[in-house]
Amino acid sequence: MNDVPPPDVMSRRLGYLLKHAYATLAAELGEALAPFRLIPRELGVMTVIDAALEQPSQLEIAALLGVDRTTMVGIVDALEDKGYVERRRSDQDRRRNVVTLTPAGQQCLAEAEQARERVEHDFLAPLDEPAVEALTDALRTLRLSRTDAAAAAAIGRMTCGGHPG
Repeated sequence: MNDVPPPDVMSRRLGYLLKHAYATLAAELGEALAPFRLIPRELGVMTVIDAALEQPSQLEIAALLGVDRTTMVGIVDALEDKGYVERRRSDQDRRRNVVTLTPAGQQCLAEAEQARERVEHDFLAPLDEPAVEALTDALRTLRLSRTDAAAAAAIGRMTCGGHPG
């Protein structure tokens, strides 16, 4: 992370601090995921697909991640073009279309997740474990407190490995 401290007047402004922390993390994740031809948003979609207890539809994935339908179509299109996901009819309900990981997508996800974990570990290294847990819990609480009704409904229908988004 950049060793230059924020201007004193900005050092207590949450938006400023979050923006700069996010920009740093996003840049580091972008570099780490480049060998997998992924961006962080695509990795998030693949993670949700993999963690879903039921085969998710594109709309369910969008609701869980708080992404609009048009953006989700673009993300899934990009993942499909890379050979990481496929759209197909549900095994349980032939009227329903779902998105699933391909074998190449499963392999990519496993390797890309390791890269993501390394980046996050290095990013959080200045904090001790209780501070990491407190930060994660606080951000999760803020995120969930602002989850819209559609996402809450989707989360209720489809649990991803015990935790949403």
